[in-house]
This record gives sequence, structure tokens and C-alpha cells, in this order.
Amino acid sequence: MSDQNTMQSSQDNNHLQGAAPTLTGAEILWATLAGEGVTTVFGYPGGAILPVYDALRKFPIHHVLVRHEQGAAHMADGYARASGKVGVCVATSGPGATNLVTGLATAMLDSIPVVAITGQVASKVLGTDAFQEIDITGITLPITKHNFVATRAEDIAPMLRQAFQIAQSGRPGPVLVDITKDAQQASTLFDFAQAAPKPYRPHPMLRSESAEMQRAIELMRASSRPVILAGHGIMQSEAEAEVLAFAERHKIPVATTLLGLGAFPASHPLALGMMGMHGESWVNHAIQQADLLLAFGMRFDDRVTGNLAHYAPNAKKIHIEIDPSEINKNVKVDVALIGDLKQVLHTIAPLIDRLGAPRDHDATSQWREEIRRMKGDASVRDILSLPDNGHLYAAHVINDIWQEAKAAGRLDQTIISTDVGQHQMWEAQYYRHEDTRTLMTSGGLGTMGFGLPAAIGAKMACPEKDVWVIAGDGGFQMTAAELSTIQQEKLHINIAVINNGFLGMVRQWQEAFYDKNYACSPILSPDFVKLADAHGIPGAHVTERSQVLPTVTRARTGEGSFLINFAVEKEDGVYPMIAPGSALHEMVRRPNPLIETSED
Repeated sequence: MSDQNTMQSSQDNNHLQGAAPTLTGAEILWATLAGEGVTTVFGYPGGAILPVYDALRKFPIHHVLVRHEQGAAHMADGYARASGKVGVCVATSGPGATNLVTGLATAMLDSIPVVAITGQVASKVLGTDAFQEIDITGITLPITKHNFVATRAEDIAPMLRQAFQIAQSGRPGPVLVDITKDAQQASTLFDFAQAAPKPYRPHPMLRSESAEMQRAIELMRASSRPVILAGHGIMQSEAEAEVLAFAERHKIPVATTLLGLGAFPASHPLALGMMGMHGESWVNHAIQQADLLLAFGMRFDDRVTGNLAHYAPNAKKIHIEIDPSEINKNVKVDVALIGDLKQVLHTIAPLIDRLGAPRDHDATSQWREEIRRMKGDASVRDILSLPDNGHLYAAHVINDIWQEAKAAGRLDQTIISTDVGQHQMWEAQYYRHEDTRTLMTSGGLGTMGFGLPAAIGAKMACPEKDVWVIAGDGGFQMTAAELSTIQQEKLHINIAVINNGFLGMVRQWQEAFYDKNYACSPILSPDFVKLADAHGIPGAHVTERSQVLPTVTRARTGEGSFLINFAVEKEDGVYPMIAPGSALHEMVRRPNPLIETSED
């Protein structure tokens, strides 16, 4: 009989006899994860976590062997973003644990539920600078929602179950559980139910008669130029349908943050597009001219607001946010509705309908028409209408990936995972996200190297979906070793490398603000197609506009993974852009007259 069958038989007998089984701490770890519904973990073994890896064979959990622990954290992150579940990563002590740090910080700033499990040296040598000992809980304290240290086998299940609850409750985020080696090796009774976490106490729900709720309704009724600011919290709250219904019921235009893309359909008549530093010009103008901003699950970060002293100067502001610490942190608001967005909208919607909305409907209609006039022909997508002049722009690549998904009827079944830089902003501008959880990108931390491993996590979570990596030539090299993980797991992931020979966003800033001193931004890259081939992944070089769509189609319809190296215009920039210290409406125009747009 196999170890797994023996374990199951023993547990079944103990259950029938009413007795809890006796397991090692390592076995308890996997049993607890299985009890939490975990089927996939991402990790890398090492000395201080070996008892856990030894016990893995007894449990029906699939382990994905990464090539670097940072990749494990990003894969768990991508798994969580794509599925809405908690992502799990595992590493050993010392360098294994510290290699998780960037991934945990990425998850923390973007509010992603991740549980990281690290091995630790035996409890009797803690604090002695033992081999591969590091205070990982101290290191990660500022970049996790919470962390634990388990020094006894009986601590493991309660701490893990509490970690899962903390990671996914309220405002989600990463939690780390550090487990000493002796705790993994010791034995104790295991009872999953007895290890239940303490009850989660959410922030008290706003009552319909509360002063804040009444004030919010008054502001809405008085507004004739409202704009909804749609953020990542819409997805975290699973409030997409409620936001759509709210916007349609009250005919309010919707602007979107980078992480909010997909929370509101891009093709909807009320959809304005992305706001902020590289947002659409008319979106930023609309925000500046609004008389009411309804911030739904967003945090008014600096890339969204521009100069705070000049941000939406004539607008009243209603902020619906689950994390009280975000209220008035950056932008002072007139009304704060603290709570889960979905629940708040369910509470306020019937109140508005019952009280009526004596807004000037002619004025609100004029407002929407005014926004349409501001939009005019100023779309960043004007570059797509230019005749083929022999230059390949990243816009062509992004647009054709979108066109291919649209033509195949796969927009709702396509996930884009980006790295960070110019290509990230081009993706946000030229790929029109219609559905939730179709864009994964590092927003808060801006982590280069995120795209490829996050895509692996997404594909493991959603194997039926098409997954694309859109990466720059710089960021792609940071985690390119995970190409081996793709092959090991036999995954079909398509990779588009936007190759301009520069650290593109750095180069653009050097051009704009540092007198074109391109210090250390030109980057020598390998032949990415040959690199993919070395990992057993076919690929192609694309240098002409006419080659883009056929190659994208070939990649999507193929049997396995495919890498395309797109040799794009070297000194193209992301426009519009807002210079540091400038107001939201003070956007820098595209300098090239051949592809100039009419941003003001």
C-alpha cells in the first residue's frame, strides 16, 4: 500500500473511532492546506524545509518547482489574481526566504491574498546565526498583513488557518508562516476543525440611516458632472455587476485605474478609459472638471492624482473603501463610506431610488456630451491608423494581440500578464479589457520580472484560458529562467517580448528630464528566440507590421508555448504623460509630429 493510501486509511480509521490522527508537523502542514482547499503550491526545497517536502508525497497537492523563489511568490500572486483564491508559496530558510521578499511586497501593495510558508532552523539554535538562519518575520513585517513563527507542531494548523483567514479577509494581502525544523519533525494530534481561526470581525457595516450614507446621497442628488473612479477593490469585492448597474442606473461615466482595468467593460458607452499619469487625456480632463468623484475601491495614489494641490479642485469626493487607513491619506474626501464595496452599494442603491434623484438630467446629459467632445480624435490609438511606414510600434503588437483574441471570441478567456515599464502602459492603452481578472500587472511596487512567473500562476489557476505574457526586453531577463518551469509543467503560455534595446521607461524619462543622458539604459539582450529554443519553446522574430497578426495567431492556436521577439521602434514613448509635480490635466504631448495626438 502506498504512503498516501496508508495515511488516508489511518485517518479514516481514526475518524470512525472518533480519535484525531497523530501526524508530524510536516504532515499537518499539508493536511491543513488540503483542508483549506489548496491544490497547487509553488516552491523550492532546501534544508530547513525538507521535512515538509518529504511529507508532500502523502497528500494530493501539486507542487510547481520554480527556478527562483521570487518566481514562486509571483506565481502564487498570479494564481490569486486569476482565480480569486489564496496563492501559496514555499521556501527554505535564509536566502530561500529572503528571495520571496520582492514578491511579498508586490502582493502587499496590490492587496493580493498570498500565504508564504518558510522553513526555519531548529528552535534550539534560533538567534545563534546558525547556517541559513535569518529573521524573516522581522524582515517581512512591513510588507505582510501579518506573520507567524511556529516552534511547535501543535502551532502549525492554527497558525496556517489563521493565515488564510487574514490573507483573504477585509483588504486582502500576504501572510507569512515561518516554521522551525523541529516543529516540522515533531508529532502531535491533528484536528482540522479544532484549529479553526478566530472569528473575523469586519468594520461595522454602515446603516442606511447613517449620517454618512445620507450625506453621500445628498451629494449625488446635487451633482450634474459626476465621475466614478473604478479601482482594483471592485474585483476584490466581486462587485463588478453592482458597479455596472449603479453606473447605468445613474448614467455616470466611469474612469478606471490601472489595476481596475477589466472591472468595467471597456466598450461600454459610459466607460472613459484609464486615468492618471499615462491615462487618456479626456479622462483626466473629465476628472478635473467634475463636480463629484465617486471613488470605488481605489486609494488615490500619486500616479492617479498628479499634483494633489490641483487635483479635481471643484469636485466633492465620496470614497467607498474597506481599509480605513486609506481614508484621507492622500486626498481629503467629503464622505467616507467604510466597508465592503459590494455591501455598501447594495445598501445605498435602494435608498437613492426611494428618495429620488432630482439632478438636472439635461445638465448630466450635457456633461456626457461634453466628455465625448473632449474625447474627439484624441485617442492614443490614433497611431494605429497611420499607414505602414516601415516602423513597428509596440501599439501595433498590443492591438493585434487584442484583435486576435476578439476575432476568436476569446476576450473573456484571455489573461494578459505584463511586466513593468513602457510595454505595461501600452498594454493598458491599446488592449481593451472587457472582463474582470483579465489583466495582471504590478501596480503599486512596479516589479520588473513579474510578468512571466505571474502568467505561470494564472495558467495553473485557469488552464482553460489563453495566457499571454507581455514583457520588455529588460524585465523579461530578470525571471527568464522560469521558461524551464513552463516546460516542466507542459504549459501553453504565449510570450510577447517588446524589444526596443533600452530600459524603455528609464530612457523616456532620461529623454524628457535628463537632457537625453541615456546613462545605463541601453541594454544588450540575448537572442530571445534562441533562449526560448534552449528551453524547448519555439519562437519567431517579428520586425515588420505585416508580420504581427499572423505570428500572434500562430502562437495562440499552437499546441504549446511560443515566444515572439518584437523588434519595435527604439525611441518611441508612452504618451500622454504627466511630468512630476504637474496637475492631472497638464499632460505632455507626443513629440513626434507623425504620430502626434491632440492632448492638451
